[in-house]
Amino acid sequence: MASELTYRGGGASPVAGAGAGAGGYSAKPSKPLAWLPRAARYAAAEHRPLFALAGMLIAAAVITIASPSTSSSAAVSSYSNSHTNNPLARFSVEPAAHHRDLSGPARHFVGGKVPLGLKRKALRVLVTGGAGFVGSHLVDRLLERGDSVIVVDNLFTGRKDNVVHHFGNPNFEMIRHDVVEPILLEVDQIYHLACPASPVHYKYNPVKTIKTNVVGTLNMLGLAKRINARFLLTSTSEVYGDPLQHPQVETYWGNVNPIGVRSCYDEGKRTAETLTMDYHRGANLEVRIARIFNTYGPRMCIDDGRVVSNFVAQALRKEPLTVYGDGKQTRSFQYVSDLVEGLMKLMEGEHVGPFNLGNPGEFTMLELAKVVQDTIDPNARIEFRQNTQDDPHKRKPDISRAKELLGWEPKIPLREGLPLMVTDFRKRIFGDQDSTTTTGNQQG
Repeated sequence: MASELTYRGGGASPVAGAGAGAGGYSAKPSKPLAWLPRAARYAAAEHRPLFALAGMLIAAAVITIASPSTSSSAAVSSYSNSHTNNPLARFSVEPAAHHRDLSGPARHFVGGKVPLGLKRKALRVLVTGGAGFVGSHLVDRLLERGDSVIVVDNLFTGRKDNVVHHFGNPNFEMIRHDVVEPILLEVDQIYHLACPASPVHYKYNPVKTIKTNVVGTLNMLGLAKRINARFLLTSTSEVYGDPLQHPQVETYWGNVNPIGVRSCYDEGKRTAETLTMDYHRGANLEVRIARIFNTYGPRMCIDDGRVVSNFVAQALRKEPLTVYGDGKQTRSFQYVSDLVEGLMKLMEGEHVGPFNLGNPGEFTMLELAKVVQDTIDPNARIEFRQNTQDDPHKRKPDISRAKELLGWEPKIPLREGLPLMVTDFRKRIFGDQDSTTTTGNQQG
């Protein structure tokens, strides 16, 4: 059987003259552009150069249209036109290297400080334990300055009522979650406050308390490392235990009972500090550590066992003020707004810490009871009870380091802050009763 061949030459098909030559075949026609390599001849015959040229022209046109020189020149033109009308136009708020010499020709503001009149970049901030006493006040301040805030809280000691006023705010989000379980979020900063902080609560389930301090802190540090967020740990003055040094400075290592009833909290926080510093040194994570001393204010749990809330609630209910031991043990008390200010300054600053955050004003328990009597009910009587185990005898912060490096110190003395707390407690204890009537009944 004869095979049929398709001829792709440029001339007439040789089959047409099959009978002309010997054996029925004509002479093989000459190939056009025979001097070119075979691949080039194939491309030329199929018009491929034409398509390649067209593609290059289209690409060149697209690159020309999208060239940044056009937008940059327009920006320069806009800058020069508005420079005389806007005195702030010369300031740049784009991030740059810290500690740049501002004496040169370029006048850019860099680092964490923003020139007066220019709005800072809003941050996305995670607050664990954000429905609690301190956390909810911190959330208030962060939202007030324009940040977006995510609260993660399992509501063991926190309350929705503390943050319910933010539920309609598009910059606020609350997730009911236990930090002992991992969670993945995208944020710029993490304030890690989650942990029961009062003896009544952390002694209720000591294993859970130390798991929150250790596993919960590990999870939050891991999250911070993964998303490259700055991490702030709220530690406690309890890391000093029953101190042998007074007042306590940050370099003091403490005097803690590792097997006592308070150890789940004291040693848990000490371990959390260890983990935080290990992540800082080993993973180059940006961290901050605050050691918080006794704090009081609105939204404290009414029956959490801490001395200020105990005295205020007892005085309002016309109950005896319970003083444990001889009442000569001392504490220092800072108002919650002062603490929040210190936490934010620490987070925005350049120092790791740890930093003592507390009010160095020192009161014995009997002196505190007298302030509560003067504020609420002068006729409130005092009842002495046996002291609790491992109760520290003295507690007073040395805040020299915070003053020098953070520019922070508390401003509200106890006699000014306590009435604000009393107003909040009175409303929550007596509900919608008229506060004037309540006050009159207490003094009658």
